[in-house]
Amino acid sequence: MGIYAIRDRASGHLLLGASRNVHAALNRARFELRMGKHADRVLQAEWNRIGVDGLAFEVLELVKEREDAEFDYASELKALEQIHRELQGLAP
Repeated sequence: MGIYAIRDRASGHLLLGASRNVHAALNRARFELRMGKHADRVLQAEWNRIGVDGLAFEVLELVKEREDAEFDYASELKALEQIHRELQGLAP
């Protein structure tokens, strides 16, 4: 559970996301890029041009599981994503 980023190494273009399973989200993105079906056209174009070496796949922050069964993970992920968007200078 956490925040992840996929960055175009050449242009610096950044896709930032939050997921309850960041590793699965990054694997899904790699699969979509390999299939030529990723929604982010800039990342897809860089993948098509150079391949995996043109992109950086990063886990930016992980959320620890809490003992509190009522902890609101969705809100926590949303807040962390917003913080990372601000740190990267991205629009909300």
